[in-house]
Amino acid sequence: MADHDILEYIDGLVSEERTLRDRSTGNLGLSAEEKTRLRTVEVQLDQCWDLLRQRRALSEYGEDPSVAKVRPADEVEGYQS
Repeated sequence: MADHDILEYIDGLVSEERTLRDRSTGNLGLSAEEKTRLRTVEVQLDQCWDLLRQRRALSEYGEDPSVAKVRPADEVEGYQS
């Protein structure tokens, strides 16, 4: 998967996240399924951004970016700022 493809996937996830967040602030809020989906989208976004950072770091140091892999959700979500 190329960086462009990852960015397109991120754009789709961001769009879905915005839609869900907009609905969550409305009078009806989100259903249990929508809340679960929102959390899934948030995790997938974190994984995509992490993958993109890995690929860019590999490229910067002259290595093959295609060796970068999606890290497990619990690993990506456990990062500290």
